Amino acid sequence: MDSFNPNDVEIRSGHYIGGEYVEADGRRIEVARPSDGVVYASVPLADAGMVDRAVENAWQAFRHSGWARMAPRERAKILRRFAELVEADAPALGRLEALGSTRPIAQATGWDVPFTAEGIRFYAEFADKLGGDVTATDHDHLGMTIAEPYGVIGAIAPWNFPLVMASWKIAPALAAGNAVVLKPSEMTPFSVLRLAELAVQAGVPAGIFNVIQGDGRVTGEELVRHPKISKVTFTGSTRTGAAIMAACANSGTKPVTLELGGKSPQIVFADAPRLDDVARRIAGSITGNAGQVCVAGSRLLVERSLAEPLAERIGKLFAELKPGATWAAGTTLSPIISAPQAARIEGIVGRTLEAGATLRFGGARADGGTDGAFYTPTLLADVTAGSEAVREEVFGPVLTLQTFDTEEEALALAQHPDYGLAAGVHTADLGRALRFVRGLEAGTVWVNRYGRTSDFMIPTGGYKRSGIGKDLGRQAYEANLRFKSVLIDLRA
Repeated sequence: MDSFNPNDVEIRSGHYIGGEYVEADGRRIEVARPSDGVVYASVPLADAGMVDRAVENAWQAFRHSGWARMAPRERAKILRRFAELVEADAPALGRLEALGSTRPIAQATGWDVPFTAEGIRFYAEFADKLGGDVTATDHDHLGMTIAEPYGVIGAIAPWNFPLVMASWKIAPALAAGNAVVLKPSEMTPFSVLRLAELAVQAGVPAGIFNVIQGDGRVTGEELVRHPKISKVTFTGSTRTGAAIMAACANSGTKPVTLELGGKSPQIVFADAPRLDDVARRIAGSITGNAGQVCVAGSRLLVERSLAEPLAERIGKLFAELKPGATWAAGTTLSPIISAPQAARIEGIVGRTLEAGATLRFGGARADGGTDGAFYTPTLLADVTAGSEAVREEVFGPVLTLQTFDTEEEALALAQHPDYGLAAGVHTADLGRALRFVRGLEAGTVWVNRYGRTSDFMIPTGGYKRSGIGKDLGRQAYEANLRFKSVLIDLRA
């Protein structure tokens, strides 16, 4: 995708409720471009009244539009049309995504938009293929479980992959027959508005997919506590996820799906095949989206004999990356989402170095050619389990290096006291790989690769404080259904 002028992109603001844009008086939130720090737009903050309006509109659409009662095959056809419109709109969606997020235009158009469309298409196929069951009972009874949509799903999406993360929430919910009220991040509010427009154009009834703007403290709190929200799905920080879980428990014990923080290990044994490929995977896992990825492989654990040659290769790959604005075609290192987040990264790196770590590469702000916040890919060695950069989720391009001599030591280092989102194992020994697959406390384990493909059937989600429930896969679809048990006495 070619470069574009950020000032030429048309922005539609406001909430999207009942198939229409809705503006509102009151407080507005300024929105800045991560690439240069320029405030380029603002969005209204949805207060309790506006949240209620959006949820009530979705509830009425759920009850009266026929979406939930539609023949599942017909619902699937509409969702497939939705996916086609998303694909056709890739140039405009890609620019919107790149303009205000950390996603470079080449990646937004070439990966994010197609991945979003394919995810919608994937869940469309579940609509008429998964339902209830006839259960085993005695001869005089008929037992069934009936799958039903919850009603209105409250969804809160993060800023790091705005379109993709939103689609993970809305696609299975809509396929199961629910309505959705989505709150995107206030830092990346615009591409999902276009997504909602396209849904209505495809034939999704107005009100079934509403978007409200605002922050977590006001809008998010009101959304998750609303009595007509039947289920909540959230991707974001562990701290916010815990607060949402508490709010849901205190406002009707509604179920939640939480995809939260991670501090994922990459374990490399001396027999790992093709060291250059291993280095490329590891470097990509921490520099993709400038490390602003929940599953970033931020803890490198290497068998001692391999540590130095692997570190050197990773450092060379770090040096090849080109920081720049997301609207520039040649950018290969994203900006940090905001100046405060960049300062946080600097602080964690600085304190880790003061505590005794060694700086191998990076460790400073990068020049992206604009006034945006960029940070050089960083490798910290001589760290311990107690080092801040090892213990805390940095959410930036910061990799720590620890060495081991035995499998037992590697597994002990890999286990994090709080997080268990993902892990990578690099080895030619299948038995060892399977031992680690079983032994690692992580919701996803990749072997001789790092990162997901377009295999939407493989779910994602964490152990421990990394979350509850799953996105993607059959599990995400079923999580948007509730199951009613029925027992009929045939002798009556």
